[in-house]
Amino acid sequence: EDGQQKRIRIRRVHMEEDTGKLTHLEAGGSLVDYNRSGVPLLEIVTEPDIRSGEEARIFTTRIRQLLRYLGVNSGDMEKGVLRVEPNISIRPIGSQVLGTRTELKNLNSLRALADGTDFELARQAAILDAGGKVVQETRGWHDTRRETFSQRVKEEADDYRYFAEPDLPPLQLDQAWIAEIEAGLPELPDVKKARYQEVLGLSAYDAAVLAEDRQVADWYDTAVSAGGDPKTLANWIINDLFAIMNERKQALNQMAITPRALVDLSELVAKGTINASTAKEVLVEMAVSGKKAATIVEERGLVQISDSDALLEMIAQILRDHEDEVRAYKSGKDKLLGWFVGQVMRATRGQANPALLNDLLKEQLDAWPD
Repeated sequence: EDGQQKRIRIRRVHMEEDTGKLTHLEAGGSLVDYNRSGVPLLEIVTEPDIRSGEEARIFTTRIRQLLRYLGVNSGDMEKGVLRVEPNISIRPIGSQVLGTRTELKNLNSLRALADGTDFELARQAAILDAGGKVVQETRGWHDTRRETFSQRVKEEADDYRYFAEPDLPPLQLDQAWIAEIEAGLPELPDVKKARYQEVLGLSAYDAAVLAEDRQVADWYDTAVSAGGDPKTLANWIINDLFAIMNERKQALNQMAITPRALVDLSELVAKGTINASTAKEVLVEMAVSGKKAATIVEERGLVQISDSDALLEMIAQILRDHEDEVRAYKSGKDKLLGWFVGQVMRATRGQANPALLNDLLKEQLDAWPD
């Protein structure tokens, strides 16, 4: 929560079969849905090491990220493939004994997890401060009212009637088998993030953003392997491709652009064939059509104008057409330089070499007779 690492211990991981779904009605009564009965699920149970709703949210985010990286779960909470059920209890300061716990059932969003946990912590504290007793129960989270509500009194563990399954022998996991599984794991998020910073020179922020999703990270790694500059590619992906993804509501691997194609685009900018502004337009078309950057540049005549004589001719015409602005610039309004740059860029459809244009414009403005 404060940027420091914290270890959350795992008590056990066990398999269950879904018994169905209860929907409790506010007006009373419950609806029973047996459509998913018998579907196997895996429950990860932690020790009571989590201290706030925000810590619970961060922990669940990390668990979901690992499940996605390993390819065992999509992590789409809104589709019901991942649920969180925090068990919440508090204790007096200085005491090591936790009080009566409540369970929030079937939370389907990270926001509900954080807010529901914090609400329940405050609710229990208010009860105890008033001299009351917390009842062990299952509670639900009301997303509209942003509060918990009672669903049913919680049974003790004995009431579940747990017993050993006689047809399942103890499972012995051979160390060689475990080592073989470990060797086949993909590079996990923390390791990947550290490599991006230490080897590729990315900032902590850029490394974290790219390592967050395995599809994005794999796409980026492929682009770097194709010869692209790591920092340049990171900027293109985070600042530009992500914007196109959000606008088109597509994942990176659903767009037509390939990692190699992004490398080719960045090389056109580095060589001065096109400027960064034009490259952004080209990128949008690449993402939609799948065409190569060079093809788009040629078809649309977007090659950057780096011919000094051609630019000087345009600059002279614009200065003649805007003598009032020239006089204002000469009288000390230096910010008008940017306005003149915009005029030339408009005249060249954004194809003027920005660095060259700035130098030539300043030179011509300073030399313009008073």
